Amino acid sequence: MKKFKILIIGKNSFIGSNVHYFLKTKYSSKIQSFKENIKKKLHIYDYIINCSINPKYIKHKYDEKNDFDLKIIKKIKGTKTKFIFLSTRKIYFASPNIKENSKKSLLNNYEKNKYITENKINKLHKNNSVILRISNLIGLRKKNTTKRHLTYVDYLIKMLNKGKLCKNNRRYKDFLDIGTFSKIIYLVIKNNVFGTYNVSIGKKIYLDEINQWILHYYKHKKKLKIYNLDNENDNESFFLNNSKLFKKINLKITKQKLKSECLKLSKKLFE
Repeated sequence: MKKFKILIIGKNSFIGSNVHYFLKTKYSSKIQSFKENIKKKLHIYDYIINCSINPKYIKHKYDEKNDFDLKIIKKIKGTKTKFIFLSTRKIYFASPNIKENSKKSLLNNYEKNKYITENKINKLHKNNSVILRISNLIGLRKKNTTKRHLTYVDYLIKMLNKGKLCKNNRRYKDFLDIGTFSKIIYLVIKNNVFGTYNVSIGKKIYLDEINQWILHYYKHKKKLKIYNLDNENDNESFFLNNSKLFKKINLKITKQKLKSECLKLSKKLFE
């Protein structure tokens, strides 16, 4: 197996730190901050994965100067260095069985900006890039750092600290544990995959169910104030169709695996 040189940018990020932890046992994986690398020669790496983000890119309308991924692409354009872009499932309208060509939503600046960057990457570095539209990731942060994005677990713990738990009725979403996601990145590299793909478990995961798994070892469940979501939020249920990518990397994920990872997470959080 070829010993690829991989640079992960975003050393304090949830995704970056976890992916590096997994990849360093397989390849020559290095993780640094965006500022440490943007002035260096990047073409010496076989793969670059950017997990860093400018807060202005999240909140404001698109501006090239806030687009870290575009700055990286411009430095490796015309080289053999491959780029893995972490996009988001939020570009889609919420619905069951979302495919890569499904109708786009683009309601806020973050998802609009991600889609703009996708198009710029396809224009400048398409044949050497992978665009991954990622669903909700479940797992622990390797470092306790400033959070650009709150994960589902972050939101859940935030509500627990207020003594509250949301009753979701029949609302569902699509989740993936961070360990499996890291393995997917490894398989994308190993199988030389290029193009645009959904990354998810590809199944309905009801929120009340995943809450039960994550709170399995939580000792104060009986003291929580349970409240219901407004009915108007019920149209936010969704899951992604992941078959396009999983055929390429020959991977199958079960709901039982997600449950097992959530129980491990619960033990680390609450025991």
